Order: sequence, then structure tokens, then C-alpha cells
Amino acid sequence: MLHRQTNLQKLKTTLFDVLIVGGGINGAVSAAALAARGAKVALIDRADFASTTSSNSSNLAWGGIKYLESHEYRLVNGLCKSRNLLMRSYPSTVKEIRFLTSIQKGFRMPVLFVYLGTILYWVFGRFATRPPEYLTRRRLAEAESVINTERVQAGFEYSDCYLYDNDARFVFNFIRSAMNYGAIAANYVASTAATFEEGQWRVQARDEETGETFRIAAKSLINACGPYADAHNQMSGETTPHHHLFSKGIHLIVDRVTPSQKVLTFFASDGRLFFVIPMGPKTCIGTTDTQVPTPETAVTPEDRQFVLTNANALLNLKEPLTEKDIISERCGVRPLAQHRSGSDKADWVKLSRKHAIDTNRDSRHLTIFGGKLTDCINVGDEICEWIRSFGIAIPYPARKWYGEPDKDIKEEFLHQAALMGLDDLTPTSSSEPLTSRLWRRYGRGAISMLESIRQDPEEAKLLIENAEYLRCEIKHAAKYEMITRLEDFLRRRSKISLVVRHDDVINAPGLHEACHLFFGDQAEAKLSEYIQAKNAQV
Repeated sequence: MLHRQTNLQKLKTTLFDVLIVGGGINGAVSAAALAARGAKVALIDRADFASTTSSNSSNLAWGGIKYLESHEYRLVNGLCKSRNLLMRSYPSTVKEIRFLTSIQKGFRMPVLFVYLGTILYWVFGRFATRPPEYLTRRRLAEAESVINTERVQAGFEYSDCYLYDNDARFVFNFIRSAMNYGAIAANYVASTAATFEEGQWRVQARDEETGETFRIAAKSLINACGPYADAHNQMSGETTPHHHLFSKGIHLIVDRVTPSQKVLTFFASDGRLFFVIPMGPKTCIGTTDTQVPTPETAVTPEDRQFVLTNANALLNLKEPLTEKDIISERCGVRPLAQHRSGSDKADWVKLSRKHAIDTNRDSRHLTIFGGKLTDCINVGDEICEWIRSFGIAIPYPARKWYGEPDKDIKEEFLHQAALMGLDDLTPTSSSEPLTSRLWRRYGRGAISMLESIRQDPEEAKLLIENAEYLRCEIKHAAKYEMITRLEDFLRRRSKISLVVRHDDVINAPGLHEACHLFFGDQAEAKLSEYIQAKNAQV
């Protein structure tokens, strides 16, 4: 909390080169890229970082295989290049995973034709993954017994990428990187008015925690508000060639339905892609694809029933899944960039997630529309070029701003951890070694945790039962990760509230200790605030 208060003071007194409004994936990579290259950057978000679309994805970093159907070969080619770059840059986080796809009888295309599409996709991917494989109905059943093959023609297996931990954690690490390079970021700060006067943007901001209002000054402004980009442009008086349409997607998290570490892919009853995705000890099932008029949306009984009905029809389960099996839910909207000359009625097969950047040189204003996690590095690079074209100095334009720390740093961490016998210190239900998990989450920051554990072995103990987070991780989050509300940690810096039932989280003895580490004297009030907010969602 102290870090946030310090940043709030700096927001009030500094003239920034760039103010970014919105802390989702687009805003996060913009901040990381610009700050690393020497620009003076500020970033605010009216809620927590990655609190909307960027924390409700399918956790897939994929090359857009579905866009082959609409013949968007250039888009698929670009997304595959971006996916490969993510794999190379974040080998501990973005990993190849096999997709096991079933084609039902009566599907709109012949199964062999769809399989040939996976070969073309592999070619677009520059053979960076394992090749696809055609599977007869019998071989499909042998490969994964949980698949109901009663109405299946055949299937195939191909590769794409999966984002370990969770999407919001990945986004926050870009925010953390930006702050390491000197960016000033604060969550729960809303932009309530914005005007361009005398060559500067003057943004009226409100601290959502205290209600205090203040002004932020910047030479340029980036609207990275995701699904709320149109609303912010309307407030600031900016007009753009693009606007957003919204597609709602939900996922249900249940106990693991198969030990397989493959993504099971189906075409749901409405013909759209449907995934059964491994999530550690749990399974994530979805998604829906429903056009909605606004970003404000929630899981409906019809959404739940759609996912449960399709899951029960497509899987061989000992008992059908019911609402009682749902541990948690994810619900978000995909903001889809649409040119204003187009129709407001979307064709979801043809309307892709490619991003668009609309600019106003006179006011040095940028708006980022659409986009997806896979393409995030390109977005960061493009934003730097646009800001530079506005005449704002980028002192280190060639500086690499993304990627895991150097191999030597990782080897040093692993060597120190091995000398300590770290993987033997903490029992865990995960099949992943503790050292791998710490490195993926914190990079070079994990080295300081080793010193904490050396000084006090209790730091290596799990603080919340069934949650793979150590006491030293909680302390690290309290110090460096701007935990302003309890949900920031439970839902976004970690995925605890996704994989542990709400009652189990609330009743965990370690949760009270975690609250005291995060909030000090405000611990009980913050815990009560979280419980009330969760109860209001039910």
C-alpha cells in the first residue's frame, strides 16, 4: 500500500511524456515498452490491473487457427509469428501444449479438410511445434477415454501454446517491469475528465479508494481502456475510425475431469469452438461467444446451462456435471475492433481479434482497439513507434523490453535452490517443482525469496491450504505488487479464487495472516470488504 501512495504523489506532481489509461494487456505492454526505452510513463486503471478482459481469457496464446476458415491468412501468419516469439521469450510461461480435437458426425466441413487446415497452420507456424496427427475414432478414444466418441467421425491432434499460471499474472508482470524502468503506475485511479490544452493532456483523476481527485499532466495520452475505450474517447472528445463490438465469453472451473495435460477441443452445439483446458488440479471449460451491447455483463443461468450441457454431451463422465460442481466462473467480454463503416451486427466467424491503433497527431492521442494476448509484443513495439512519431523523445529505441531474464540468472537461481534442497522443503499437490513455479512467477525476484527462506524456513510453508503460495510469496506481493484489495491477490496476482472454493478460501487460517501482511491495521476491514463483494455476486 505504501508503494501505491508514493506513486499517487508522483502522479500529481510530474509532467509525463505519456499517460496510459487502462492496465490490461495493451496498456501493460505499452507501459513496459515505453518505460524501458526511456520515456517518462504513467499508467492508471480505474480498477485493478488486468481486471476485465485480460483476466478472463482461455489462457491460450494461440496463432488463431479458427481464422483460417475466414481466409485471414495474413492474420494467422502474423499471430503464429507472435506466438513463436512469446514461446522463445517466455519459455517458462508460454509453452507448447497439444490440442486433441474431435469432429462430430454431420459437421459443416469434412474432417479430412479440417485436418489439412491443421497442416497449413503448422506451416504458418514455421514448424516451431510438433506436427499435427490424424486420429481415427478408435485412436481418439484410446488417446483420451474421457471423450465421448459415440457421434464422432474422427479427430486430430495439433499444437499451440498455453499460458501457465494465469493471464492476469502475465499482464501484471509487464506492469511490474514498467515500474522497474521508472514508470509510475497506480490501480483504482479513474480518469473522469480529459482535455488537451496548451500542448498537454490534463486528466482529472479520482482515487477510487479515498474519493480524492487530482490532476495528471502528460504530453500524450494512450487510451488502452479495452472494452471501455469508446466511452473514454467520448468523454475526452476524440473521434476514431474504429469502435468496439462486444462478445461475451464465460468459463466454468470444476474439479479435474481427466489427468491428461492436453486441451480437448470440440465444436459445441452452436458450431463454435469449445475447450476443456487443464488448470493445475482443476479443469476450465468453455467458452461461450455471445454478442452483447455493453461491457457490463455477467454469467447467466443460460450461459451455465450451455457449458454444462455441452460438457456432459461431449465427455464421458462418471456423473454429469451440475452447478454444484462449479468451483468458480470466469466472465469477460472480447472487445472486437470494427470500422465504423461496418455493420453493428457481427459475424463472429469473420470478425477477428486483430488490433487497430487510431491516432490523432494534433492532440498526440492514441486509442488501441481489439487485440489479444498473443500479439502483445507487437502492440508494445508499435506504440513506441507512434509515440516517437509524435515528436516525443524515445532515448533508447532499440532497447529490448520483454522476455525472461538471461539464462545465466536462471541457472544461478536454480543452483542456489538446489543447494538448499528447495523442492523438498514444501509439500505440494502440483506436479511442477517449486523452483520452476517461483521462477515463472517472479523471475530474478525469486532469488531474494531464497534468502528469506534461508533465514527462516517457515517462509517456505504454504500459507493457504490447497493454494500453491508460500509465506515468502505473500510478503513479496505485499511489498511489490500493489495489493490494494484482497481480490487483487486472490484472483489476479494468483489464481487462488479460481481453483479453491470460496468457503475454503475464507475459512483458511492463513488468509487472516495474509490480510495482515497486505493491509496491516486494515486487515479485517479489507477481508470483510472482499466477503461482501463476493456475496453480492452470488
